[in-house]
Amino acid sequence: MSVQKKEPRLYWEDLSVGETRDLGSLSPTAEEIVAFASQWDPQPFHLDPEAAKDSVFGALCASGWHTCAMAMRLMVTNFLHDTSSLGSPGLESLKWLKPVFPGDTLTLTHTITEKRVMGKRPDVGLVRTIWEMVNQHGEPVLRMEGYGMFRLKNPAQTP
Repeated sequence: MSVQKKEPRLYWEDLSVGETRDLGSLSPTAEEIVAFASQWDPQPFHLDPEAAKDSVFGALCASGWHTCAMAMRLMVTNFLHDTSSLGSPGLESLKWLKPVFPGDTLTLTHTITEKRVMGKRPDVGLVRTIWEMVNQHGEPVLRMEGYGMFRLKNPAQTP
């Protein structure tokens, strides 16, 4: 897959503490859940609807890692592609709060809770965010907190 490089619309300076963004929705199918699990998390309750009936989930459900991957897809498609993102140094926390079943509609929001320029890299700013994903009933299924790194538009002008 090739990605066209374009000038970012949003830099570190354009991001504000307290901002919340709706990053869209998606609905995983049973086939997508099984395909992901077959490669990355081959536990019975992610692979086989019959085996899943006897699990604590009661039905086929997505791997938590699949849920993270879906959140990442929404984040990249509906936000990061428009920014000067430089990746992430990691997560502070990750919680899977409720199972994700085939046909659930998952909606992702992220809220900026903190931002600062890196001490050793004055051309890079850190942005701490909370990612929250809910299903079609408004029930939280995923919560992540962590940092993203973004290039500054005008590093020389930032105190």
